[in-house]
Amino acid sequence: MVKKGRIVIFFLLVLLLGGLIGTTTNGVTDNIKLGLDLQGGFEILYEVLPAEDGDEITPEVLISTVKALEKRVNVLGVSEPRIDIEGDNRIRVQLAGVDDQNKAREILSTEAKLTFRDVNDVELLDGSDLVEGGASQTFDPNNQPIVALTLKSATDFAEATKHVLDLYPQNIMPIWLDFEEGDSFTAESAKPNPKYLSAPTVGQVFNDTTVTITGSFTLEEAKELADLLNAGSLPVELEEIYSTSVGAQFGEKALQNTVFAGIIGILFVFLYMLYFYRFPGIIAVVTLSVYIYLVLLVFDWMNAVLTLPGIAALILGVGMAVDANIITYERIKEELKTGKSVMSAYKAGNRRSLATILDANITTLLAAGVLFVYGTSSVKGFATMLIVSILLSFITAIYGTRLFLGLWVNSRFLNKKVGYFGVKESDIQNIETGDTDYYITTKYDRFDFVKHRKKYFMFSGAMIVIGTILLLTMKLNLGIDFASGTRVEILSNSSLTTEEIQSEIDELNLGIEPRDITLSGNNNEIGVTRFIGVLEEGQIADLKDHFKEKYGSEPNVSTVSPTVGKELAKNAFISVMIASIGIIIYVTIRFEIYMAIAAIVALLHDAFFIIAFFSLLRLEVDLTFIAAVLTIVGYSINDTIVTFDRIREILKIRGKKVKNFDDLASVVNDSLRQTLGRSVSTVFTVVIVTVALLLLGSESITNFSLALLVGLVAGTYSSLFIASQLWLIWKSKTIGKKKVKPVEEDLEP
Repeated sequence: MVKKGRIVIFFLLVLLLGGLIGTTTNGVTDNIKLGLDLQGGFEILYEVLPAEDGDEITPEVLISTVKALEKRVNVLGVSEPRIDIEGDNRIRVQLAGVDDQNKAREILSTEAKLTFRDVNDVELLDGSDLVEGGASQTFDPNNQPIVALTLKSATDFAEATKHVLDLYPQNIMPIWLDFEEGDSFTAESAKPNPKYLSAPTVGQVFNDTTVTITGSFTLEEAKELADLLNAGSLPVELEEIYSTSVGAQFGEKALQNTVFAGIIGILFVFLYMLYFYRFPGIIAVVTLSVYIYLVLLVFDWMNAVLTLPGIAALILGVGMAVDANIITYERIKEELKTGKSVMSAYKAGNRRSLATILDANITTLLAAGVLFVYGTSSVKGFATMLIVSILLSFITAIYGTRLFLGLWVNSRFLNKKVGYFGVKESDIQNIETGDTDYYITTKYDRFDFVKHRKKYFMFSGAMIVIGTILLLTMKLNLGIDFASGTRVEILSNSSLTTEEIQSEIDELNLGIEPRDITLSGNNNEIGVTRFIGVLEEGQIADLKDHFKEKYGSEPNVSTVSPTVGKELAKNAFISVMIASIGIIIYVTIRFEIYMAIAAIVALLHDAFFIIAFFSLLRLEVDLTFIAAVLTIVGYSINDTIVTFDRIREILKIRGKKVKNFDDLASVVNDSLRQTLGRSVSTVFTVVIVTVALLLLGSESITNFSLALLVGLVAGTYSSLFIASQLWLIWKSKTIGKKKVKPVEEDLEP
């Protein structure tokens, strides 16, 4: 008899969750902070250098510098800036949503060291003689903007003015901002626009604490100078060693395109689940919707910054989250095919799938954790979103699916309705529970994966040789993240040509020739130019102003010094190695050493294919490429773990019957056949969202999406044809030497 109460509870829960999601999603998304790549802004990594010879950069000096920078940021009116100390002598500044980036960069990097000097450039007073916050913008009797200063000591000012009077007839007191060695009042006074702020004539000794700076100031300039002086001079020199800036138009377009791509990709995933898994597909749509909402909610609670790669991670997370549902549903379908009741199949499917889902998620989490530790800025944002996605996908897939599907199963409405699970009556076999051989017929039984293992090895070997030759001859097209230099991305409302961009760059007379110019976008409306050298702050300002005036959109400019480029390359290598070692250790503990080594060989195989592919097509290799490689590392091991888990399970059941190579080959073949449906479904769903990102997403993550797509194909191939076959060869050599030991029991929920 159908228990209708459980069905009613299901619909009430769905309505409750739907109402909650519908009424609060806008508020949650509005509260999430967007990174500079989504709303425009810039990020600069400064190396902190001593202001004077002999000075030391101590933690106290770094903290003092950060406080001075924070005051300057407050002058800019930027909401929620990020200023972080990194290492012993670096400070990273991230400012999103800045209207005038050139002005912001100038204010940040200006030392703002105010000095009062005589005509011989002898320093008389400096900024430390000012009262804190004592600068203000005011007006002279002619209503012209001036800056008023309040000094700490009237006596010190009196001595300074007396010194200047004694120099009559050169009784002038120039006021300088950031006086540098080699500067001269005599030389500057002959110029129409001298470097000093003003040069008042001193006619008497002043015993006052109020000083005014006059000059040809606009109201904004006078206010900016007052604010800068109140923020204080920097106790150090700041040298840019890495920077990236994104125009507001670029950020807005990237956000719109990527969100649209995500919606399309997720809708196709929903349709696939509904078509292929029937009734459980409906449950998957509900749990995936809850999953997406929870990811956004947690991201808001964390006060984390959402970046463009972060959105890509969320969209990819949907494909990965659906994997846990697929594993569970495939296990339930298998149990139904053995003749079990819906209730028994549901319980057995959940129990048998738990260990597989747990192992697959932990290995992917390892790769994401390494990305978080070694990543910077947007890559760290990608890793953060990936970690949140993995954790929440596990929770929603395990507990959400069991709750919703369990209500229907326990209501007995689904009894004898195996068609609701995508299982035909003709598929059901008359096999008793606990069959010693654990053999389930599949539509893939005609494939003998083991028989042609040598062909697979020869194919992969040949491709590796070709790829190695490509890498040695063509090498990688390293982006500025690793090769250092400057990258400029120009956005136009109409089609661009390389000749046109070259002409505009020549007009700027930067002194550095572009290494290459490429075009992208649907109508070649985006031009990307890379320079071997690093453009200076003033050159970047001129370039931004020029192209904004020319095309109406501020270009993106990124610079990486040779020092930082080497560090990023080293960190990328370390991150891949750590992820690989972590996976070896985990798989060895959970499975065995032969499986761990086979899994790592497959991972390196996949990573190499991505690298060789990028070398062949001369695609740019940057930090997001490393993020893609590590994502594939996690995803590929996920796929391999599912197969190894099934091998472990069948070995446990067949036990002593596995006596020779053929018996072991049968285990591998059966495992691959039984998990192939899951592999096809999972790869297809992740490919859907990846293709959506590739075709419809932002140009900024095109190479990232392409790397993922190539990696997915290579990862599926290696899981089916490399990892399991290697394990078979190595494991078969132990037969006769010691008993084939089944690996540990399934985890109980």
